Amino acid sequence: MRLRLVPENTKWDFFRVAPITFGASIVVFLASIAIYFVVGLNFGIDFRGGTSIRTVSENSVDVAAYRRALEELNLGDVSISQVFDPARPDINVAQVRIEDQGGEEAASAKMIENAEIALKAIDETIVFSSVESVGPKVSGELIVSAMISVLSALAAVCVYVWLRFEWQFAVGAIASLVHDVVITIGLFSLLQIQFDLTIIAALLTIVGYSLNDTVVVFDRVRENLRKFKKLVLSDLLNVSVNETLSRTTMTSFTTLLALFALFYLGGDVIHGFVFAMIWGIVIGTYSSVFVAATILNFLGVKRDWSKADLNKGNRYADIDS
Repeated sequence: MRLRLVPENTKWDFFRVAPITFGASIVVFLASIAIYFVVGLNFGIDFRGGTSIRTVSENSVDVAAYRRALEELNLGDVSISQVFDPARPDINVAQVRIEDQGGEEAASAKMIENAEIALKAIDETIVFSSVESVGPKVSGELIVSAMISVLSALAAVCVYVWLRFEWQFAVGAIASLVHDVVITIGLFSLLQIQFDLTIIAALLTIVGYSLNDTVVVFDRVRENLRKFKKLVLSDLLNVSVNETLSRTTMTSFTTLLALFALFYLGGDVIHGFVFAMIWGIVIGTYSSVFVAATILNFLGVKRDWSKADLNKGNRYADIDS
């Protein structure tokens, strides 16, 4: 007995609601761009430059007291937040972010020492479990490198799909990937989740996952173009999506199981990365059908009449045609 998340031989009409889903995708896409320019991203220390200090204490975290203690040091913009670590519910953790102090170095040993003394004055049990510093020059280079990484990945994907399929397939795949990346960035901007290098890694992973899902559907479409030579393209796309639906659902479901476990049990350090991955799986699966396939249906594709019908003349020739 095999586990099935969707019924066998489904015949769902995905393109009956295509005008609604594609229109909604355009609206959300444009809204994501607007939110990015209006609200902006909550860049982490990696991109802004500065120092991130993680404190551990036996006593409960008093954010207001921490802030008053550090204000006396004149460190500029200081952000303090209490962090809950599900892996260690018995400890009290806080994240202290201090803006770049100028110069090539993000933080001096003296500044970190002064911060530790100031915080120990209100809680002797405080320990700095980790200190991460990024200078302004390095952070600027990281921003450029991150942009180049994402754009290079999209360009490589464009070339790959263009060579493997017809240009209409490539346009649909690239539109789907851009859709996923932009909406993910818009969501991070809206929720003001910290955006750092781990999120860039998540975006690149989302690109790979979404492309894999799209290529699986497009491979089946290409096979069916030779098999059902007289079938209307929208109906042929429906057949192809339904045939790959079980595989897509099972892959997404099992991946999400692992990601939800990481999100709830992995601690706050990887929350941003795992959240981006969870959202990426959902939006990537959605865009493979309701963006990539919809664009392919709109553009149309030339049927390959030059290839011989492998079923012609045998007793299975008319099955499923």
